[in-house]
Amino acid sequence: MKNYIYKFLLFFIFYSISICSNGQQIISSTKDAKSLLEAYLSPLGNGLGSGLNNGWYNTGKPHKLGGFDVSININTVVFNDNQKFFDINELENFRSSATKTPTIVGNGEGANVTYEGLENNINFTMPNQNSFSFLPVPAANASVGLFKKTEIGVRYIPKYTFEKGFIAKGSIGLWGLSIKHDLLQWVPGIGDIIPLDLSLQYGLTNLNTNFQIESQGVKQSVNLKTSASTLNLILSKKLLILTAHGSIGYNFSSTDFSTGETQINFGDGDNSDIISIYVPTDIEFKTQNSFKFNVGLRTKITLITLYANYTYSEYSVLTLGTGIALR
Repeated sequence: MKNYIYKFLLFFIFYSISICSNGQQIISSTKDAKSLLEAYLSPLGNGLGSGLNNGWYNTGKPHKLGGFDVSININTVVFNDNQKFFDINELENFRSSATKTPTIVGNGEGANVTYEGLENNINFTMPNQNSFSFLPVPAANASVGLFKKTEIGVRYIPKYTFEKGFIAKGSIGLWGLSIKHDLLQWVPGIGDIIPLDLSLQYGLTNLNTNFQIESQGVKQSVNLKTSASTLNLILSKKLLILTAHGSIGYNFSSTDFSTGETQINFGDGDNSDIISIYVPTDIEFKTQNSFKFNVGLRTKITLITLYANYTYSEYSVLTLGTGIALR
């Protein structure tokens, strides 16, 4: 994830609300800059939101009163071609002979582009990409059973400040809440007969990161905020040590990219000019909403659980996890 965001930052410096060429600062419209940034970057934010919406459950049965579990999992978002490439000709004031160019999660050479939003056209090249076709999103969860077959869960990473040499420094923090409630208990005469578990689950996760980068004279700070929520109807069946489950649900996620009022410089002073740009900007991407279908399997031996599930959605996700569970 840090690798993707680092690529985003370098791209942002050169192609945010300014297009720079031959030592001159050339300001384009904020509307055009946002449309380009959204097409290029939104698969990362949407994929991150889908990853955060997974890993909340591995069974439809809530814990009994006082029961609990602690688990860790990896939610791997799998990107398809529609998310790895986009046609820049579909954006107003941008033209290219190429029909597609990589997004930040894509692969291949960037297209040669002409920007027509100024009196004189500007030619530039989109970034080359060599990204993986997947994005792993880790999560650590804990949940406890309450009354009326209700279970609440939390996930939390306290704000952590990191520094990576002279390349990047910043902070990251994450928190989330969930609730799962048994539905069959409210069906008289049937809930105790049907050998299945059926629950309704809701989860909310918020991720906040801040990065400050200084490399080869380039300085930039950016904040990334992703909010993801999910509502699911879960059906499961236990047989010996195995529990199979399936669910249908709906995902909501939104991502904001923002920078402070930062003056940035780039160029080595020898082969190119040093250019200073004052960049105040705040970009809110479109909310990503989609249905999802999930199937999975869990095994439990004494207190140890191992589980895997796959979510079919606009941004599909493979989840693998392990944990300790009681009652």
